[in-house]
Amino acid sequence: MGKIDEASSILKALGLPKAQQNERSALTLLALADLEKKTPWSKAMSRLIRIHDILIFIQKNYGKRYAENTRETIRRQTLHQFEQGALAVRNPDDPSRPTNSPKNVYKVTDEALEVIRKYRTKEWKRRLEEFLKLKGRLIDLYDKRKKALYSSVKLPNGTSIDFTPGKHNKLQIKILELFRAQFCPNSKIVYVGDAARKLLHKDEAILKKLNIPITEHGKLPDVVLYDESKNLLFLTEAVTSHGPLSPKRQIELEKTLVKCKAKKVYISVFPDFREFKRHIENIAWETEVWVEANPAHMIHFNGPKFFTVYEK
Repeated sequence: MGKIDEASSILKALGLPKAQQNERSALTLLALADLEKKTPWSKAMSRLIRIHDILIFIQKNYGKRYAENTRETIRRQTLHQFEQGALAVRNPDDPSRPTNSPKNVYKVTDEALEVIRKYRTKEWKRRLEEFLKLKGRLIDLYDKRKKALYSSVKLPNGTSIDFTPGKHNKLQIKILELFRAQFCPNSKIVYVGDAARKLLHKDEAILKKLNIPITEHGKLPDVVLYDESKNLLFLTEAVTSHGPLSPKRQIELEKTLVKCKAKKVYISVFPDFREFKRHIENIAWETEVWVEANPAHMIHFNGPKFFTVYEK
């Protein structure tokens, strides 16, 4: 067998799902272990490597060119499963690095590396059996390390949701803890997204009652709150790397929420005024702005509704 077929065979032996035994996953494993075509398995190395550099390694050493826009596919459909199978670990140098950071790096776990190095030797079977016996404990270990960095928020109903590390998710936590307490303390939490996992929480009963399409939750802003007594729907977008509630974004949301009869309040949320100033020209009129650094106040991009006309 060639190197790619051998890598696929290893992935199968290590218990990776069939979808992660393909050529893309095999090449990713070879890149992680720094194995060129003629490099023996015994010389496999454990190193920190970005997905961008994985693509370069594959093209240079195996002649397979993946476009830059396939990075997300490799992350979601190969490396994510490598992590789940205790074959690779993400950001061992800085576990708090956000999931969507361009600085994310991956590394073959020490335990998996010991197995890989013994491929096609007399010790291969024994090492493989040891790894498979240990695999469950390794998965738990790495999962606990990641979860130790999560931030939890307790919801009004007593349940908690966990946010992965990152500026974006920290700002969403502030929306739930500070903004909600200040401006809509009686509101229900309808939807909460996450930079890594997209959907963290949804109240299907309220979504259905308000005619908000549940199947299109990916189009909703980061945090959606609903004050039933005032029939107000607060649509908040946390702005760190991506943009605010722009005219284009507002039109998209209006189309998504066309059947929703609640009064909509669009809010762009910024961590500080520096970030706010960067996006000020792209904020839609008839929307609001909340800055975490000054949590007791709101900035209104629809001032006329607050004017009072006095008759002489």
